[in-house]
Amino acid sequence: MTQVIFPSIIAKNQRELDAELKKLKGAGKTMHLDIVDGKFAPNRSLEFPFKLNQQYKYQAHLMIQKPEVWIKKNLQRIELFIPHFEAIHYHSRYILWMKKMKKKVAFAILPQTNVEHLKEHLPYVDYVLILTVHPGFYGSKYLASELKKIKQIKKINQNVKIIVDGGMNPITIKQAKKAGADLFVSGSYEIESDNPRRSMKELMKALR
Repeated sequence: MTQVIFPSIIAKNQRELDAELKKLKGAGKTMHLDIVDGKFAPNRSLEFPFKLNQQYKYQAHLMIQKPEVWIKKNLQRIELFIPHFEAIHYHSRYILWMKKMKKKVAFAILPQTNVEHLKEHLPYVDYVLILTVHPGFYGSKYLASELKKIKQIKKINQNVKIIVDGGMNPITIKQAKKAGADLFVSGSYEIESDNPRRSMKELMKALR
């Protein structure tokens, strides 16, 4: 599988969103939108009725309560929805709904969530996003110990694609790859860079 790095976006208003999308031009084809409601995680991002630049594809990491409501509103413009396993009440029903909508099934898990909790649902899931930071902000402390979950998940379903999100830089991305990750999200390393395209090349070089 081709390894892909998705630049992530946190924005408080349309102006910030437009500026970030412009800055990240050439750094990726699919943008990873961090949706945060201030309740599920201690920050707020993309809570306004935002407009998206059509030159990119989008996936959304939903750090929100009641993610199903958000998904229904945005069904047509987001390729992959990644709600938190902890925020979905009826997992089997959610999985069936996604499949009915011809969408891939993805869940994100918090650092404190044990893989055992997902076990019965993993055979029906396409992606799991493992957070290697506590959610909500760029630049949170990197939690290398979370990488052990990759092997635990693949043992149950080897076809699940693992996305690692949090604290990715040329050193940590190598660790994530070695642990078995398939896909990666880069936040502060990209958006805080003077040259996101060059930073992306550095990350891709580290994966080779």
